[in-house]
Amino acid sequence: MTELRLEFFLKTSPTVLFSRISTPSGMAEWFADNVKIDGKIFTFIWGTSEQQAEVLSMVPNVSISFRWLDQEPDSKFGFNIVQDELTGDVALIVIDHVDESDVEDTRNLWVSQVAKLKHMIGS
Repeated sequence: MTELRLEFFLKTSPTVLFSRISTPSGMAEWFADNVKIDGKIFTFIWGTSEQQAEVLSMVPNVSISFRWLDQEPDSKFGFNIVQDELTGDVALIVIDHVDESDVEDTRNLWVSQVAKLKHMIGS
């Protein structure tokens, strides 16, 4: 597995951004067609397919990380929110663990998905 780290700047607050990356309703706006939660298990639904991920860690307004339940144990992804103290700029750091052969496709997918997120929050 290769760790892929992508950084995106958004015009929003950490609180608003965190709600979009950590709640079913927020993630359904940009990440999946529908999202359900049962305890620490998120079910992401795209059309007729679905995938489950367990929340590994969560720090409100700072970060959340997930582990895919149907893949290798080190198949994880997550989000960190960083705000520059001087400028107030807010960055979303996407961290995904992918097979070496999937790096470019995964990068393109995240760029596309985060573009939807930016549009949803008016950034």
